[in-house]
Amino acid sequence: MPANKISKVHIWILLFNLAYLLLFCFLFTSIKNYEFLLYVATVAFFVIFIGYLHLKFNFSSVVLIGLSLWGFLHMLGGFVRVGDGVLYGYQIIDKFLRFDQLVHMYGFGMATLFAYYILRPSLNVGVKPISVSVLLVFIGMGLGSLNEIIEFAAVLTFPKTGVGGYYNTLWDMVFNTAGAIIAVIYLNMSGKTRALRVDQRSS
Repeated sequence: MPANKISKVHIWILLFNLAYLLLFCFLFTSIKNYEFLLYVATVAFFVIFIGYLHLKFNFSSVVLIGLSLWGFLHMLGGFVRVGDGVLYGYQIIDKFLRFDQLVHMYGFGMATLFAYYILRPSLNVGVKPISVSVLLVFIGMGLGSLNEIIEFAAVLTFPKTGVGGYYNTLWDMVFNTAGAIIAVIYLNMSGKTRALRVDQRSS
């Protein structure tokens, strides 16, 4: 696969990520919210990691922008005050859908699309779309579980967090899975899960 060229769009995406990470690093430091400083560091790591992978796997601008917005929404959810809490706890639909859960569904849908681009070069002609679809859903669920482990690390590290309890964790996993399924439906409807032959000469 040929090396991906860095375009102006990629530069703007990088600048957007740097801008909001620096902004929220300052904001969370000013209010001594050390839990979300951990998340700022985590997002910064993934920005660097995804940038490195982009040079090899050539993610679409939609995926890169989508992942960037996910990081921004995560920071926004932990900082913006709504009533007695933060935006993450805001009930969009009473007793059914919170902002946090919507971000989980969106974010892990984008993470599943991201995983597709990594998986795509390994797809051969004989691979069936249903097999790719199931694998991608499991990958999306696995990435969601990794997120819950990071949140659990925050619970163990800080005496008070906004992560929530067991009930919240299970709802997060439900919405993570829903996001992965929606992403796979999109990939199938757009024909992207059709088997692809790897051109060894260009790899």
